[in-house]
Amino acid sequence: MKTGLITGSAGLIGSEAVKFFIEQGFEIVGVDNDLRSCFFGEDASTKWNRDRLKEKYKDKYIHFDYDIRDVKLMEDLFEKFSFDIIIHTAAQPSHDWAAREPITDFTVNANATLILLENLRKYCPQASFIFTSTNKVYGDRPNFLPLKEIDTRYELPQGHEFFSGIDESMSIDNCKHSLFGASKLAADVLVQEYGKYFNLKTGIFRGGCLTGPAHSPTELHGFLAYLIKCVATGRKYTIFGYKGKQVRDNIHSYDLVNMFWHFHKNPRCGEVYNAGGARQSNISVLEAIAKAEKLLGKKAAFEYNQKPRVGDHIWYISDVSKFKRDYPDWDFTYDINRIMDEICKSGHFE
Repeated sequence: MKTGLITGSAGLIGSEAVKFFIEQGFEIVGVDNDLRSCFFGEDASTKWNRDRLKEKYKDKYIHFDYDIRDVKLMEDLFEKFSFDIIIHTAAQPSHDWAAREPITDFTVNANATLILLENLRKYCPQASFIFTSTNKVYGDRPNFLPLKEIDTRYELPQGHEFFSGIDESMSIDNCKHSLFGASKLAADVLVQEYGKYFNLKTGIFRGGCLTGPAHSPTELHGFLAYLIKCVATGRKYTIFGYKGKQVRDNIHSYDLVNMFWHFHKNPRCGEVYNAGGARQSNISVLEAIAKAEKLLGKKAAFEYNQKPRVGDHIWYISDVSKFKRDYPDWDFTYDINRIMDEICKSGHFE
């Protein structure tokens, strides 16, 4: 039986990866110490998801409440198990929180990634290594595109080179990233370098908005799930800047993990892929509120704060054509309508 290591295994992408790879015949070692509840409070805790995984998968899922920054504990894991794949999803994911505690943010996002890469190199160099990066590595550069304001969103002219989505050619230099974006970029480049320098099978996936019903959403992280939670429960939702017309693409956790699977079957060394909902799954904040209201049959309570969040994108749609060229058997199974319908029907936020 093949064995996989998944960090952040009780989170949105981690738990989807646990399910997916166990169904492919893997034994999964999960590492998650619920730091999310420390970042964002008990409402954002992933303990419910951890318990669900342990109950559902029994001995196929082995859970460790380890801190991925602990050098000895991580090395102990790599000495104990022989991993065929490492899927690194654990992170501090918020711009706002990173500015409060930059050292914690950097050690979780960058230092811990380096610890995992060193153990990969020492103990299982034939394994594939998947890193869940972010579109925030491009900083605020997308905000300088020639965007036009229309009724419910900002949009690019149809003839623009990035109209179909932003590809991996966009520069990561000379722009404002937020401290979160900077720590993730440091990790992103490390994963690239271990792949290219040491010829390790590392893949970097720069996600747009990652979403799905397994999210434990909070105001600082989890756009769609948190918005739907607010509408469902009557909680007031705050729109931060850009008149609510900022556009985000959303990729379902299953579609992203399926990307990981295709990469694992035919891995490359230090390859970077943009991974979001593309043109078939994107939505503005205003459009998402209207759609959630219709799906739930409830009126949203929201307020507007004119000051946008530092590092927030006015418009971001991913171009996933590079991944499709390299892995033509992969495609989306979810669009924005199916994603929002599934989250609304999940009901675990009520």
